[in-house]
Amino acid sequence: MLKEPNLMKQVEVRAGDALQRLLRNIPILQIEGIETEAVSGDWEPDLIARLLVDGRQHLLICAYKSNGQPRYARSALLELRNYVAQRAPLATPVFIAPYISPAVRQLCEDKGVGYLDLEGNARIAFGGVFIERMVTDKPAAEQRELKSLFRPKSAQVLRAMLREPGRAWRVTELSEISGVSLGHVSNVRTGLIDREWARVSDDGLVLSKPDALLDAWRDSYTAPPGERLRLYTPLHGSAFEDSARGALCAEDGPGHAVFASFSAAHWLAPYGRTGTHYFFADEEGLRTLQAALKLTPASKGENVVVIVPKDLGLLADTIEPAPGAICTSAVQTYLDLSIAGERGAEAAEHLRLQRLSWPQ
Repeated sequence: MLKEPNLMKQVEVRAGDALQRLLRNIPILQIEGIETEAVSGDWEPDLIARLLVDGRQHLLICAYKSNGQPRYARSALLELRNYVAQRAPLATPVFIAPYISPAVRQLCEDKGVGYLDLEGNARIAFGGVFIERMVTDKPAAEQRELKSLFRPKSAQVLRAMLREPGRAWRVTELSEISGVSLGHVSNVRTGLIDREWARVSDDGLVLSKPDALLDAWRDSYTAPPGERLRLYTPLHGSAFEDSARGALCAEDGPGHAVFASFSAAHWLAPYGRTGTHYFFADEEGLRTLQAALKLTPASKGENVVVIVPKDLGLLADTIEPAPGAICTSAVQTYLDLSIAGERGAEAAEHLRLQRLSWPQ
């Protein structure tokens, strides 16, 4: 059985309890004991589960990490496999962490290592035993970490990197180009490396999995907070287009406004027209649009939507695919389309294929 708690680390107690709860529900299993190895100079497993399976002995060799991100999981899997190969070739290696993401679960399967997290996700197979459980919700801590990585200041760093995904970045360079403090850039750097979305080269930080980064950003993305105005313009066709482009590229104006969402996608990767035009603008940019497009408030029947975002960094990350057609970047346009309903999701995937495809 488990050793007394005062002889084990608290985390090992939790890991051992979770493993015991999982195993004791398997009818053909009998748990003889779950114990820790004595600390030594060499690597040792955190837990060893001694089992009887239909009367035959079997060992689970377990490593626990307090952080289950790929960066830490990969080293634990290597240590587990080496230990089993050298010391217990018939045993089953098992990786345990507070939370194990789908990417790390796949890594465990690829390496032939079982896994268990304290949220309830598990996959352990040996002999005639196969255990698999999946929990759909991410733990609150994981959700907070991801949201932190995609908050406005962090997003400024990510957008800079995704504009040049093959470039190696020094922290100071990212700080200067994104307008974000060195400390904040360092936090983003750590988050990317931990998830293996980026790697460190001799020349700096390089995105290694931009697609995985963009997938995670899309999945946690919500509409930027700010004022959303529903307006009506009497202008149509070329008259609207000419007036809008003139307003967006007005160099003598103090404000900023850009095509966004479906309207930006029209210039970046045309997919299908919509009857509504979309813009991001600051307060001065809004006034410029109101004058140029003859905008009036509309309680219904609007054909223009202007969002005045709290995050003005959105107005700095732009692209100009045609003179005066100043648009949110391909990444930002993709994110906004991804939450714009079924048609938006289709337009987002079209945009991604056209503008956001990177070598694997």
